[in-house]
Amino acid sequence: MAPIPITIVTGFLGSGKTTLLLNLVPQLRAANPSYRLALLKNEFGDVAIDSQLAASSAVSGVQELLNGCICCNLVGQLGPALAELRDTVQPDRIVIETSGSAFPATLAIEVNRIARETGGRYVLDGVVSVIDVENWSGYEDTSYTARLQARYTDLIIFNKWEACDENRFDEVRDRVGDLEVDVAWVKSDKGRVPIDVIFGIDGGLAHTLTEDHLGTTQNGSHDHHSHEQNGHSHNHQSEVEVLSVSLQGPRTAIVNGPKLITLLKTAPKDEVYRIKSVLTTSSAGVSNSDINDPLSGLPSDPSTPTRFILNWAFGRWTFTPIEKTVNEHDSSDGILLRMTIILARYESTKWKKKLEAGGLLELDGTESGELTVTKIA
Repeated sequence: MAPIPITIVTGFLGSGKTTLLLNLVPQLRAANPSYRLALLKNEFGDVAIDSQLAASSAVSGVQELLNGCICCNLVGQLGPALAELRDTVQPDRIVIETSGSAFPATLAIEVNRIARETGGRYVLDGVVSVIDVENWSGYEDTSYTARLQARYTDLIIFNKWEACDENRFDEVRDRVGDLEVDVAWVKSDKGRVPIDVIFGIDGGLAHTLTEDHLGTTQNGSHDHHSHEQNGHSHNHQSEVEVLSVSLQGPRTAIVNGPKLITLLKTAPKDEVYRIKSVLTTSSAGVSNSDINDPLSGLPSDPSTPTRFILNWAFGRWTFTPIEKTVNEHDSSDGILLRMTIILARYESTKWKKKLEAGGLLELDGTESGELTVTKIA
């Protein structure tokens, strides 16, 4: 049996990795209706938001490794997750979408190791790094991992460049050049890149990285948790803090949309990196940030309670309607909102207090809900 090719897609928080992958699905289906693409998604937090979004977009199989980093504390779960996708989906290809602060070289090394230990059941096809042109200079200055993601890759995709002038794009290209990399690159078309550009890279990085490229600890074991920069150990997970939020109330209630929109509009980009949520509200109270991108797939009555996926990054957001999951509201009270907020360092305490003070995440009307905000990283 031929090995299953694996493509790793990495990039900092909010760069557009999930959008890029979802734009691949219709291309694959047009070329081969029976093509099976499986997604292994790693994310901070405890809400499988992107998995639900991918599953609703006809990805053949989805798994999500939550509340940790796939190249560090979740690395031991990679092999079993790949095996389950292989056995249940029998995919033509597996895409691993990393969390926003994963170290791609360490993950590539682990995939190569698993491929060897399974007798060649998998082959690492390439590592793709997505760069948000509009915002990259901000986090490139502060994030060691963002620089590594741009350096240790086989292909760089420049995303979100359409709203920038040519000087801005040239500046980002120059800053990538400062990393002393010689890597192929391509511009996306609003998050879309042809499948033959992303798949079949035959990447040099993918084929050459082994455990010998990792640093070792004093006892000789491989250190997956830190990387060396100028002689100093660096834990990339410490670059962000994560809040897990839930809002519970009667199953007939909905989240107050206008107050939620206030949160989305006022969250500073230098404090809040990502907001992801699954929530129940009405389309009458919410909208996408882009006025030229109206909500679609909605019930005819705008007051009807609807389940949405909310995806916010760098001041822009989208609401995607989805079907309610089984047993989601199987009691008199249910979780009307689950949210993960990924913040810059040292911001979680302030934002926890701000949310708990009220006025941003509440139920609509006179209904009273129970808000829980927990720091999980």
